[in-house]
Amino acid sequence: MTDVASGATGAGAGRPPAVQLGLLWGAVAVSAAALAASFRGSVETALALLPPCPFKAVTALPCPACGSGRASAALAALDLPAAFASNPLFTLGAFAFLVGGLVAAAFALAGRGVPEPRTLPVSVRAGVVAAVAANWLWLLLDGR
Repeated sequence: MTDVASGATGAGAGRPPAVQLGLLWGAVAVSAAALAASFRGSVETALALLPPCPFKAVTALPCPACGSGRASAALAALDLPAAFASNPLFTLGAFAFLVGGLVAAAFALAGRGVPEPRTLPVSVRAGVVAAVAANWLWLLLDGR
């Protein structure tokens, strides 16, 4: 099926961008959960394959994303305390991404869709920046 106005083809043709975004987010969230479940038996192998953080290698300080790989592996092993200890914001973000993806897919299937991040209020975007800064401060003080 081809949408004449936009030239889009396939399942998303004719749907508003907010609905397409919701469907995409839902599909990626389900795929990420399935991929994480497939790594449960090989968490140590996955951790061994992760490269060291280049920022930390140069500065000896953790970057804002340091610990995300360990947190991902811990989440795949369903070890929530280890995931939070590795990178709390990443762990919360992973849960928000999965739950948000399921909600966005449900909204999209109902024809409502989700707003694009750039359309969110400035206060919400400032809150995200503050959360990243607070998480980085926690990582710096934790000294991992």
